[in-house]
Amino acid sequence: MAGKLTTGNITGIEKLHIVGGAEDRTAITNGNAAKNKPLVVCFGELLIDFVPTVGGVSLAEAPAFKKAPGGAPANVAVGVSRLGGSSAFVGKVGDDEFGYMLADILKQNNVDNSGMRFDRTARTALAFVTLKADGEREFMFFRHPSADMRLHESELNTNLIKQANIFHYGSISLIEEPCKSAHLAAMNIARKSGSMLSYDPNLRLPLWPSPEAARKGIMSIWDQSDIIKVSEDEITFLTGGDDPYDDNVVMKKLFHPNLKLLVVTEGSEGCRYYTKAFKGRVPGIKVKPVDTTGAGDAFVSGLLNSLASDSKLFQDEKRLRDALLFANVCGALTVMERGAMPSLPTKTAVLDALNKHSASKK
Repeated sequence: MAGKLTTGNITGIEKLHIVGGAEDRTAITNGNAAKNKPLVVCFGELLIDFVPTVGGVSLAEAPAFKKAPGGAPANVAVGVSRLGGSSAFVGKVGDDEFGYMLADILKQNNVDNSGMRFDRTARTALAFVTLKADGEREFMFFRHPSADMRLHESELNTNLIKQANIFHYGSISLIEEPCKSAHLAAMNIARKSGSMLSYDPNLRLPLWPSPEAARKGIMSIWDQSDIIKVSEDEITFLTGGDDPYDDNVVMKKLFHPNLKLLVVTEGSEGCRYYTKAFKGRVPGIKVKPVDTTGAGDAFVSGLLNSLASDSKLFQDEKRLRDALLFANVCGALTVMERGAMPSLPTKTAVLDALNKHSASKK
């Protein structure tokens, strides 16, 4: 419990008393989603990533760690805002200094955090992320339980969710109650309000009771999403070992009848896309990876920011390919720095990289 924390410690933040769940909560809120822009609401976990200051070492060998805000849905919210879009985050952190720090970081990044709640009995989640020589990651999580797992349906900011043009989520919030029920309720509210539903499974096997539970949990909401982003490794896992590059596998096992767009990310190689009318591949741009943490979230934020302002994007292949190239560049720029949120790019940075990419191909 961060007993020393008072309103005076938090510069520029308005404190609001919110009643919800089993007890009253105190929340930091800015409620500053731009009224005239289509809103992307992200639901799920917000946590602290501790990233080694040097790459290619184990947790035990790391000489020091860089503290960085993270959590896939929150990363996407910040990514959308950095690109000039309007975003909000719905989730729960601990009533501790890390929790208030994260709420403040969202506010500083112009993300509406009025959907955040603070738990007095559980800490903000922590994740130690080891970086291998190629920039790929291994995770050690501290969630026993963490505050994000304790979000109740009664604590949802339903008015905020109803404003969403796109409602985005992952699968980690499906692992345990009460957050699972809150997640399903939020999806239902968003769908009934006309939101487009976006899903990035973001497989983290160590957090699930078993691989079977992970597969079942991830697939339990698969057919409710309009947009799904999935990685090659996730395809292999979800299909029980099938070839992730086989279009027949993707279309028969993962492309459900209500799906508008399925995107398969391939790291530095770019991505593949599938709609009912067409499919194809958009190459990525080559960069030197330092830390791949947040690259997929940056990609999603780039895609959702484009979709928020052009909801029919998936019906026009040329416009969709342009949006996916933009998203690929978002992901590429993110891997050039350590940490997720700190390395998410601005729209100017992405456009500059795109211009350089186009010039190099002439």
